[in-house]
Amino acid sequence: MKLQQLRYIVEVLNNNLNVSATAEALYTSQPGISKQVRMLEDELGVQIFGRSGKHLTHVTAVGEEIIQIAREVLSRVEGIKGAAAQYNRPDQGTLNIATTHTQARYALPRIIQGFIEKYPGVSLHMHQGSPEQISAFAAKGKADFAIATEALHLYQDLIMLPCYRWNRCILVPPNHPLASLSKVSIEDVAEFPLVTYVHGFTGRSRLDQAFSEAGLTPKIVFTATDADVIKTYVRMGLGIGVIATMAYEADKDTDLVAIPAGHLFAPSTTKIGFRKGVFIRGYMYDFIERFAPHLTRAVIDEAIQLRELSVIETMFKDIELPTY
Repeated sequence: MKLQQLRYIVEVLNNNLNVSATAEALYTSQPGISKQVRMLEDELGVQIFGRSGKHLTHVTAVGEEIIQIAREVLSRVEGIKGAAAQYNRPDQGTLNIATTHTQARYALPRIIQGFIEKYPGVSLHMHQGSPEQISAFAAKGKADFAIATEALHLYQDLIMLPCYRWNRCILVPPNHPLASLSKVSIEDVAEFPLVTYVHGFTGRSRLDQAFSEAGLTPKIVFTATDADVIKTYVRMGLGIGVIATMAYEADKDTDLVAIPAGHLFAPSTTKIGFRKGVFIRGYMYDFIERFAPHLTRAVIDEAIQLRELSVIETMFKDIELPTY
């Protein structure tokens, strides 16, 4: 059994059982991958992949277990390399972060600026995407950290730690009827066309939940993944906006009024996650603590030891997270 063979079966699954795409991603030949996979199956005496002719059709039950273990082995190998790099080059390396536009645009700039100033030898890469894409980046090892709010069920293979809570505001032009109300109700909001996030992005589920509980149907006329785009269409008069409060910039959005909506929508929690068994280098611990000061190295190590997400959630239940 070779590490190369383990890497091949993991990457075949990562590429949706497409051996050609796997070969292209690994800069090798399709016949070479097929041969090595067959050799591994022959050695183990089981089929990892089901086939129809020359095409892989599915992962067998035992194949799923083998690939899961292979992921852990490869992660440990990367951990050995990370430990050596931490010893030889503690302030050099790479850091890949997968997150949404809202986090990248509003929550992370100050954190990243300070991090880069302290670690000029670390190359930092940002990968923006949907919750599904973010979880895939992290699960496949293409991102060291996933920072997300929505669809946390997608991150079951990661250790997810709570960073902060946040809520929403309603954006309207200064002359809008809602701007003159002392306290806006969910019924008031339901009277107007809405411009907000695409379903599955930036706490959108909390908005849907609030209207559902009130027995109302929101008049959503436009959705986007980007708060800046939402603000553009509010300015055009397409509707009132509902965005993360952190995305309203009072010094720049002077032509819009932000109405607090914390009483209308339940707060959302942003979490940072990483793969189980991954080696966390010193500068990675530092990044997490910069982003969420309560996540010290000792706290992170304790969560790693606990491993189970339900147990980790219990660990943080009495901690009062920052709210934005």
